[in-house]
Amino acid sequence: MIDAETGTVLFAKNPDKLIPPASLAKLMTMEVVFHAIKTGQLTLEDRFVVSEHAWRTGGAMSGGSTMFAELGSSIRLEDLIKGVIVQSANDGCIVIAEGMAGSEANFARLMTDRAREIGLPNSVFQNPHGLPAEGQVVTVRELALLGRHIWREYPELYQYYGMREFTWNGIRQRNRNPLLAMDIGADGMKTGFTEESGYAIVGSVERDGRRLFVAMSGMKSLNERAEEARKMLDWGIRAFQKTRLFGEGDTVGEAKVYGGARSTVPLTAGGPVEIFVPVTNSDRMVARIVYRGPVLAPVEQGTPIGALRVSIGDTLSQETPLYAAESVPQGSIYQRALGAVEELLVGWLR
Repeated sequence: MIDAETGTVLFAKNPDKLIPPASLAKLMTMEVVFHAIKTGQLTLEDRFVVSEHAWRTGGAMSGGSTMFAELGSSIRLEDLIKGVIVQSANDGCIVIAEGMAGSEANFARLMTDRAREIGLPNSVFQNPHGLPAEGQVVTVRELALLGRHIWREYPELYQYYGMREFTWNGIRQRNRNPLLAMDIGADGMKTGFTEESGYAIVGSVERDGRRLFVAMSGMKSLNERAEEARKMLDWGIRAFQKTRLFGEGDTVGEAKVYGGARSTVPLTAGGPVEIFVPVTNSDRMVARIVYRGPVLAPVEQGTPIGALRVSIGDTLSQETPLYAAESVPQGSIYQRALGAVEELLVGWLR
């Protein structure tokens, strides 16, 4: 579970375990679509044709989630988006994949490539709908980050996740996200289920001026999924308070410089450093500066140096990049020689 504003990890359990995504893969499908719309490659008015493969594999006869798209029909992209998000339509996913990339396999490669571009290093996709496929894996950490990314990057499109129902081909279907009906401020995002994954969900709530994202998988029933997600989000809203660690431009710490006119360089973040900490045991928070050093001079102001890692208990809650706050020119011959001797002595002690 993460805080949307600061990216603080509020809770984590096996966050990097590779798991099958089930229908949560459709979040990545929509990210690819939304990115194409944002960059002008597609519009909501574009139309895609329902192939026989999409009709047979994802339609009514497949026995899975479907929007009942008719064979050979031409469907507006906006309606396909609603079908995928609200009705979890496998046929809608296939129609989009074939329309954008020619095949499911080609589109799945786009999904994986795009995951890397937005900072998800472990997720691998083999199809656009999440049905079981060898090698198709995600982590709950990356699913939560993906949800936050979609909300931040595509606010005008994110609103589809809050739709309670959608009617297509004369058939009305309700959104399967149980959080939407709980009056807790939920407006997204997606549920999933396969035998291998169990019951899974990526949920989001906005309440009391805060937004949280939660991702979980492996629940044993619909009721357990709904109740555990609700309890987690409610606890996240109530049990944490925002704390400012450093203001904009503040010096966070120093890094050792080798061969410079000065032996250290001050470090700063790109802006204020804020984090949500537990209300009852904030003393469990520990902050550390991590960098590979000593840093070799000359050092230009603004050069990335390392990161500030903040942990609460055993959980790495936030990692903020740190940059050189000032320039450090190369030192004199004497200073460089002194630095070399010092580094040699320190090296012997390491």
